[in-house]
Amino acid sequence: MKALVLVSGGVDSTTCLGMAVKEYGNENVVALSIFYGQRHDKEIKAADAVCNHYNVEHITLDLSTMFQFSDCTLLQHSDGEIPEESYAEQLAKTDGKPVSTYVPFRNGLFLSSASAIALSKGCSKIYYGAHSDDAAGNAYPDCSEAFHKAMNTAIYEGSGKQLEIVAPFISLTKSQVVKKGLEIGVPYELTWSCYEGHEKACGKCGTCIDRKAAFELNGVTDPIPYEN
Repeated sequence: MKALVLVSGGVDSTTCLGMAVKEYGNENVVALSIFYGQRHDKEIKAADAVCNHYNVEHITLDLSTMFQFSDCTLLQHSDGEIPEESYAEQLAKTDGKPVSTYVPFRNGLFLSSASAIALSKGCSKIYYGAHSDDAAGNAYPDCSEAFHKAMNTAIYEGSGKQLEIVAPFISLTKSQVVKKGLEIGVPYELTWSCYEGHEKACGKCGTCIDRKAAFELNGVTDPIPYEN
């Protein structure tokens, strides 16, 4: 059996990759990283470092034109500022809508693209790192259990019942993801989560705040350097 893993270079997808390699062996795992027009390439570089660590095939895909009309603050063409506060604080101002760093239907597009590549590569499973903290409060609706179930059904049927989507953390918190990763020796020092592209992680954006807290809840220090 072969598996394709969507790898962003961050904590969650790298943990997925580590789990898939442990289960299937690196020769049976393909990693896919997607450029979506984000402000920096540090995520892709981190993904490449992680894939080299696990010695897996690493495919990259550019879908940036799909998001050229979006005003998501993560994108290169956006003149909006990335919020320097937690997701809970951001959601208090959105009136039930996703946060400003939500890239429209990103996981839907990523999983659809991954399906075409997975079928071509002889894979029967696609892994991605959605977890409950990202789905909470509708911050990132394409990380929810409802979305996962719907996409899994669509891709299973649309692939001729050849493909299954696996989201091993869909009901877990980020701290629980880190706990699993620490147990199997995931190289978190190679990962990058920050929405900014500085030399060190900013420590202020929503994903930095969540990441640092996840490590702290596990009683360990995040191995990457922070500005703050």
